[in-house]
Amino acid sequence: MPTTVALYDTARAHIGDRLDALGLDLAIYTFDGDGNLFIDGTNVLPESTDIDYFWLNVDLVNDGVTEAAFQLVLDCRSVGLVQTFNAGLDSPIYRRIAERGIRICNSSAQAVAISEYVLAHALSLIHPIDVQREAQANREWQRTPFREVSGTDWMIVGYGPIGREVAKRAKAFGANVTVIRRSPATSDFVDQSGTLADMAGHLAQTDVVVLACPLNAETRSMVDAAFFAQLKPGAILINIARGALIDDDALLAAVDDGQLSAAVLDVFHEEPLPGPNPLWSHPKVRVTAHTSFAGDGTRGRWDQLFLDNIVRFVNGETLLNEVDPNDVP
Repeated sequence: MPTTVALYDTARAHIGDRLDALGLDLAIYTFDGDGNLFIDGTNVLPESTDIDYFWLNVDLVNDGVTEAAFQLVLDCRSVGLVQTFNAGLDSPIYRRIAERGIRICNSSAQAVAISEYVLAHALSLIHPIDVQREAQANREWQRTPFREVSGTDWMIVGYGPIGREVAKRAKAFGANVTVIRRSPATSDFVDQSGTLADMAGHLAQTDVVVLACPLNAETRSMVDAAFFAQLKPGAILINIARGALIDDDALLAAVDDGQLSAAVLDVFHEEPLPGPNPLWSHPKVRVTAHTSFAGDGTRGRWDQLFLDNIVRFVNGETLLNEVDPNDVP
């Protein structure tokens, strides 16, 4: 009996040859931007269709049709597993999917790009790049002493694929890496670790904080006035997780009084960030448009993750990035 697979029609068009080359026994369903489901060009009713493996790829976002695709997942008579382009699963739709008993695999494809984004901004803030550019503009032959990244203390909150890639790169520069995660386990890239209950004890030594954790009831607004009061003066904060982790008023107060030397924000409470929001114009805040994932290798890793996982699924092997349903907020 073939494994039934559903994917967006544009995804089928660009990955079809590679999928066929796997030689798997698959029955391929495609769907369009309106949520119509087809097999071999024939429109079929979702409510009478069983899908074993449903791939939600990033083309859905690019084409603005994610809502129709998610609804199709819920409309099908049964779905065994959904593989999604998202790393974070805080959208309420994922809870609805999990409550249907549908397995979910999230994405690690963004991790390399996001970790490079983090390192690029951290390095440019630790090293006096702006001072050097100003000296060049003024034709001033000026020596610019700088603090080395080696020996700085980094705290990475969250240790999924993104957190691990950030730790790997920070450690390569000789940084001391502390990880805050659910369990206090370490790795070759981690010097010490703890849970959220331990986080406050590390803040006074931290030079760079990277938020890479899921948004849930425990982490929502955890970066508040108390967090900043305990943080080492002059630290850098980089958020590539979710905007709702941070109390924005507390953040602005922290950069205003120098407790925080800079904030790099790629995610926000409201996206797109409204024009009047003071984060846009604050000289110590860097705003980017939820773009940290947009490296030129991410698309290929999204595709490869699907191809790797569909082989594993058909062969009954352990899947990459399968999420415990209890971890879906």
